[in-house]
Amino acid sequence: MMAAVMVASCPKSTILHNSICPRDPNSGFLGGSSFKSISLQLKPKSTRRDGIHLVVASASKTSSDSASASGGGGGGGRFYINFTGFPFPLGPFLSRRTIRTEAVKGCIWLFEQEQALGFSSVSTNIRMTVIKLKSGGLWVHAPIAPTKECIQLVTELGAPVEFIVLPTFAYEHKIFVGPFSRKFPEAQIWVAPRQWSWPLNLPLEFFGIFRAKTLQDDDLSTPWADEIEHKVLSSPEVGIGPYVEVAFYHKRSRTLLVTDAVIFVPRKPPECITKESLLASAKNGLAVKILSKGRDLPQEPVVDNNMNRQKGWERMVLQILFLGPSNLLEPKASFAQMSQKLIVSPIVKTLVFSKVPEKVRDWINSIARDWKFKRIIPAHFAAPINAGRSELLAAFGFLDELLGEGYVTQPSLWLLFTSLMGKAASYFPPDDMKTLSSLDQFLVSVGAVKKTVSGRKRQSVTN
Repeated sequence: MMAAVMVASCPKSTILHNSICPRDPNSGFLGGSSFKSISLQLKPKSTRRDGIHLVVASASKTSSDSASASGGGGGGGRFYINFTGFPFPLGPFLSRRTIRTEAVKGCIWLFEQEQALGFSSVSTNIRMTVIKLKSGGLWVHAPIAPTKECIQLVTELGAPVEFIVLPTFAYEHKIFVGPFSRKFPEAQIWVAPRQWSWPLNLPLEFFGIFRAKTLQDDDLSTPWADEIEHKVLSSPEVGIGPYVEVAFYHKRSRTLLVTDAVIFVPRKPPECITKESLLASAKNGLAVKILSKGRDLPQEPVVDNNMNRQKGWERMVLQILFLGPSNLLEPKASFAQMSQKLIVSPIVKTLVFSKVPEKVRDWINSIARDWKFKRIIPAHFAAPINAGRSELLAAFGFLDELLGEGYVTQPSLWLLFTSLMGKAASYFPPDDMKTLSSLDQFLVSVGAVKKTVSGRKRQSVTN
């Protein structure tokens, strides 16, 4: 989500990628980013050349105790050098703790790591989902950094990794597909269609993703089609490139998997976010000072307590979602407005989905029509979310206002749910949206993003 926001916000950057020649087949690679990448190699395993690639990350070969099933491995098992996305790199840069939880008993597991925005105190969680197939193998959705701890937690499931899936074009999810796949060389790699990078649109092989197969919309020929179905959202270009995301439905557990389409912000911070990050965000730093407009702010050290950790979390969320930056001084009211409910992230809604409402509406309607899910697992914030079709439609209720009465594809019952729940789910106070609305207007005015992009002709109302 962070990388998608940065790509949308900084499309005119002239920063180019660095190309270097790695010698370690377990090194990491970058794809789908508009930013420069840098990598450090540690203890290469061999001297075999793999060609020219864009290297961004490398897991070290350190010795440490095995990670426990709860994600409590030693610090050495969490070591991972990661300097990517200049000038807005995605941290943490040296250590990533992995938390594993069981979402559906004996069937679905969630793996989470912290994801930080550059050198700031802004963090969220990034999630990999693993499903055990009837074959006994594992299906991996949106890989995270393959630290020693993370790989140990995967292998403890006692099953081979058969498939690795990249469900989006987004940089933060693409970055670890290469290094993760080299930990499981027998696994097949499947990727969302229309992968792109900027400023050079290079093939996936340049980013360390080899022998990848492309997911096609509603394709029933995938090896897992009898257990997991998928639908592709592939929009026209909304700026420097298209928005592409693949939703998956695990039939046996009635679980919907998405990447950035919807989120559920929890009241408390995810376990993988460190207390140091939370307390740093709670401090009256540079951003808060600027927004205080000369107000005298306390500068004493922040005491480590639950109140300050919560304040740090609330400030983080508002900055991640671009909501009410002026409310960073007192974030509780704005945080309460958008937390504890299924929503479309305000920044994705404003900069992406509002540009292609027909395409998004068709995708969501198809998901709600064909899949009877009872839980949703996104790639960020809380999961699993106990939510079904009515909650998903309500989260996208803003599309009805954009499309108007001339575009009706939903059955009347779903329209009723959307009208009752949609306004509450997608509404944010105007004061909270000021900065994001201004950013959108600016990007449209300079041609960085488009005002609207028609996905197809609108249908007339059917009686």
